[in-house]
Amino acid sequence: MREEHASVVLPRVTLPSGAYFEELAQAYGDYGEGGETILVCHALTGSWKLAGERRDGEPEPWWSGVVGDGLALDTRRFRVICFNNLGSPYGSTSPASVNPADGRRWAMRFPILSPRDAAFAQKAALEALGVKKLRAVVGGSLGGMIALEAAISFPEFAGSCALIAAPDRLYPQAIAFNAVQRQSIMDDPQWNGGDYEGAGPVNGLAAARMLAMITYKSEQTFTSRYMREMADGASGAWGGQFQIESYLRHHGQALVKRFDANCYLYLTRMMDLHDIGAGRGGLDAAWKRFAGRRLLGLGISSDMLFPNWQVEEAVRAAAKNGVAAYYEEIESDNGHDAFLMDFDQVDDYLREFLYGA
Repeated sequence: MREEHASVVLPRVTLPSGAYFEELAQAYGDYGEGGETILVCHALTGSWKLAGERRDGEPEPWWSGVVGDGLALDTRRFRVICFNNLGSPYGSTSPASVNPADGRRWAMRFPILSPRDAAFAQKAALEALGVKKLRAVVGGSLGGMIALEAAISFPEFAGSCALIAAPDRLYPQAIAFNAVQRQSIMDDPQWNGGDYEGAGPVNGLAAARMLAMITYKSEQTFTSRYMREMADGASGAWGGQFQIESYLRHHGQALVKRFDANCYLYLTRMMDLHDIGAGRGGLDAAWKRFAGRRLLGLGISSDMLFPNWQVEEAVRAAAKNGVAAYYEEIESDNGHDAFLMDFDQVDDYLREFLYGA
């Protein structure tokens, strides 16, 4: 499988929100031998690294069970591109980047962006790479929101869309989870209004990730894996620790080592702003822009973050407005993370979506 990592620098970009950048960098991974192009959009703390061997200094690949030779996103047949989302610290312009206008880190001076902004930036970067049309745009979670915005904003360009574990607008409970995560970071004294040096608010970011991990899994997973088992000490002592506590702390500390706290603030806020009907006259008007094209809505049976009914609801709204939309479901106890774990089912549904019509 051919794999390339590079960056596109776009000059003088104004995004739909009105945010202006003198220079806008979009890091990307480019996989495959050519042919039609598929755009994959990544989730909250993912990256451009879809598949392949992990090299020093690179993030872990996150969709190796779906992208590669002979898989649903077959790199012998397609060119598969994944951009690092705006606001993410893996090479694209973000709060961790230096603003070329003054040579200072953006930090909290970075503009608040929506999934629509991210989709516009990725479309501009694709054009800079010479891509004139996509076979499909695919994404899960936050990536699904960006993929859906790309499809609705540029229906002639996007072709078809696979919306995985994501709604057509964010519901209040998900916004509430994000708000608590951000508060954990901003209440850490080391955050310093976003102007931190070095490690920064590691305790706040770790706590935010601990809460997020609860939303990514299901009660079935936690019960079958941990139930009330102790990891260390006795349950009646403050030094005692349940296995589930140990699991959450491990993932909190792991994220601190690879992610930027300000980026986490901006990306969760980006998720909050997801609403395809905003500025378009409502949901029906938005879906009508994609009329006549194909949409796969892929929900997860045990998802508590973006429950399956929210994906089904999006598919019904799309179908009502002329989109060739249909719904499938990943049967799994893995919760929201199933699209990153149950590769056999994801691969089957994407294969049917891409090759079945």
